[in-house]
Amino acid sequence: MKIVIVAPEEIPVPPIRGGSVEITIMGIARKLVHQHSVTIVSRSHRRYPKHSIHDGIHIYRVPSGDSLTYLSHVKRFLQGRKFDILQIENRPKFVGPLRTMFPNANIVLFLHSLTFVSPPYSSRTKAGEGLSKANLIIVNSSSLQNRIIQKFPNVKDKVRKTWLGVDTSRFTPAYKNSSNGATLLFAGRLIPRKGVPVLLEAAKLVQKRISRPVKVIIAGGSSKRAYTKRLKSLAHSLHVQTRFLGTIPHHRIHRIYKQADVFVCPSQKHEAFGLVNVEAMASGLPVVASDNGGIREIIENGQTGFLVKDYHKAEAFVDAIVRILTNKELHDKMKIAARSAAVKKFGWAATANRLNEIYTSIKEK
Repeated sequence: MKIVIVAPEEIPVPPIRGGSVEITIMGIARKLVHQHSVTIVSRSHRRYPKHSIHDGIHIYRVPSGDSLTYLSHVKRFLQGRKFDILQIENRPKFVGPLRTMFPNANIVLFLHSLTFVSPPYSSRTKAGEGLSKANLIIVNSSSLQNRIIQKFPNVKDKVRKTWLGVDTSRFTPAYKNSSNGATLLFAGRLIPRKGVPVLLEAAKLVQKRISRPVKVIIAGGSSKRAYTKRLKSLAHSLHVQTRFLGTIPHHRIHRIYKQADVFVCPSQKHEAFGLVNVEAMASGLPVVASDNGGIREIIENGQTGFLVKDYHKAEAFVDAIVRILTNKELHDKMKIAARSAAVKKFGWAATANRLNEIYTSIKEK
């Protein structure tokens, strides 16, 4: 099949720094290209040419700007081209205009969260119009699937689930000696909903309960310097030894996971999936994470880590972190289980295989 993937307008593909949607696009495309012709349409960037080939994937880059300006350039690129599947990534409002342009096309919308079907990005009516014009809607977790169906019951028969994946050949366990300290890792954007203050407060409490020095690594940046400054001030006031690394390019982030003993994901609001948790598991890290959204589909409580129900409170994370750090047998058991689960359930090949099934079903209709 000829598959065209339309990326969002904000971050180029491949992503230069971070961007879970763009990471997902490349992860899936690298597997799909073994069986299909895959073209990605992405925004332009001064570091990239207008056209390049990555692992057999053709990537064409068009001018961006706001979303409608970008869409106009995407439409211009697509004019006259033939394809079997047109997959739109995380932009429901692109579906209607592209349906008008290609009334008989097989259009698939891949939704990665509720963000772009909710205010302020979209009204329910506008989002519903976009969803209704897609042949199928792919989501990355059962949690997101249920929420989409609750919000837009008229599209319930169109929604399909496929978990996201990880490059298990790049994200691999490290065999570090933890005798000199206990390192907790957070990776993600520095925004309030990610719960970094909860992690810092929990680290302070963990330090009181174990003999080894506790260190925290924060791998992620923020567009708001004031918020990063507040987090650094909090870490200082709590006397928690913390390294703020800023945004780490994704092609280097696997090295950061290897420096940790436990991965902590203290998300304070619904997470549709939580790709960082899968990357941590592939890296052999036990995960202590908020029990919400798609995260609970990733972490097997007591096996690959612990799910924290009362995740708004730092104290709720402490017992789980301490149990892992003070029980080497448990830590090693979870390390093996986490890696095994990542390889079996969350490799990009599994995601691509599921998409193949979805594409085949739409072609057969």
